[in-house]
Amino acid sequence: MFLKKDENAMKKDTPIEKREIKAFLGPGSEFEGKLVFDDIVRLDGAFRGEISSKDTLIVGEAADIQAEVTVGSLILSGRFKGNIKATDRVELRAPAVVEGNIETPVLLVEEGVRVNSNISMKVEKGTTPTPVKDK
Repeated sequence: MFLKKDENAMKKDTPIEKREIKAFLGPGSEFEGKLVFDDIVRLDGAFRGEISSKDTLIVGEAADIQAEVTVGSLILSGRFKGNIKATDRVELRAPAVVEGNIETPVLLVEEGVRVNSNISMKVEKGTTPTPVKDK
């Protein structure tokens, strides 16, 4: 017999990259403009402009982003130039290269990431940053 797993339990244990991505800009693609989204989006191409969401933006190793970004969470492995404002967290993963301002309550930086940024880690009143769980 097949057993049906509790979908909510799956989401809690599944890393954010493994959850369903709603939009994807692949390597070799280019986009210029304003991107607004409600679910997880992954960018692996070139993007110029503004990005806004309360959810998660994943920027892959092949990506080249020049933007003003306001998101819930950002997972960045590619090249980024601009300003980042995240309400939950920013994860910088090797081989990311970052130039600009970062404002977030939680910042994770892997060894091998190059950061040339001003970093502000203010926590707004009445909010609690998302705790980091061991993998």
